[in-house]
Amino acid sequence: MRVKYLTRLDQLEGLTAAERRRLGPVGDKYAFRLNEYYQKLIDWDDPNDPLRRLVVPHEQELFEWGRLDASEEASYTPVRGCQHKYSDTALLLVNEVCGAYCRYCFRKRLFMNDNDDASTDYSGGLSYIAEHEEITNVLLTGGDPLIMSSRRLGQIVSDVSAVPHVRIIRIGSKMVAFNPFRVLDDPELLQLIREHCESGTQIYIMNHFDHPRELTTEARLALQLLIKAGAQIVNQCPIIRGVNDRAQTFAALFRELSFVGCPPYYVFQGRPTAGNAPYELPIVEGYTIFTEANRLVSGLAKRARFVMSHATGKIEICGLDDRYIYMRYHRTHLPEDYGKMIIALRDEDAYWLDQLTVVSGPASAIEYAADYQPAGRGY
Repeated sequence: MRVKYLTRLDQLEGLTAAERRRLGPVGDKYAFRLNEYYQKLIDWDDPNDPLRRLVVPHEQELFEWGRLDASEEASYTPVRGCQHKYSDTALLLVNEVCGAYCRYCFRKRLFMNDNDDASTDYSGGLSYIAEHEEITNVLLTGGDPLIMSSRRLGQIVSDVSAVPHVRIIRIGSKMVAFNPFRVLDDPELLQLIREHCESGTQIYIMNHFDHPRELTTEARLALQLLIKAGAQIVNQCPIIRGVNDRAQTFAALFRELSFVGCPPYYVFQGRPTAGNAPYELPIVEGYTIFTEANRLVSGLAKRARFVMSHATGKIEICGLDDRYIYMRYHRTHLPEDYGKMIIALRDEDAYWLDQLTVVSGPASAIEYAADYQPAGRGY
């Protein structure tokens, strides 16, 4: 099935003329993109429909809040289009387009005119990876790699897999949610996955389902085909205000993902990215939703970790009591910080480490929280 892409708000029949005019400035600042398949999943009679909220601009995106590079990815970019924050994993940002644009995207800077983070020329990143034998995992991201042709994607996968010490290639993608026909109608994609898995390079598809309604019949079939081709599949997503910020919704998502063999991997605390004011939840609220959702599902459905992708590392949020928030460095750039606990005073309004008062933890976390004040602290 050929899916048509929409890049202008006036192409959305579900919006009134007044809504198009009101939301026009938001679409001008932060790019809008959708497709006909996903458009049909939206209940246009419900102004609060969660799938609508995922992809249709919101006026509060124009609030002065956050920063475009909230996790300071530029600090871990040795060459254009390649990030290396954690020793064994490198990222290649191979394009600047997605099947649709999530309104809460933490990399929306890639879709702005003056962006140069991603690169279609990945040769510099490939050379960097080849020179660093500690890198065993490479994540292809962007943008969405599956928006590219299978021929182009196959070339990238072949070049990366030719590096002897790379054993796993991850493909970060929301295409199965946004347009499952990308998988269903392209045997070439499944064949390239099959060939590389059989030759010894494991392919992981890092799916991105935010809401159980995205797990349509077509999406489930696409996931089955990826598994049959030899890929490992997992899911990761953030907690998003107005989309999945109810324990019952997350429990349903976790449960259905476990039924289709796509285990939850990470649940993210939303990054304080510019334009994301209407989609953010405080840490305490997010953790409460996450733990209550896990209480409602089986062990196989509760494998995700609730983490904050902070500039200093991937911080797992482990627990709460009346006084403190307990966290732990799950991944770190500094080897000496790995596994270290961070204890901060409980703050019902804080959405990021930088807003917390850290009372115990490694120096990097204490100093960062004490010294750094992000722009647009609240809204």
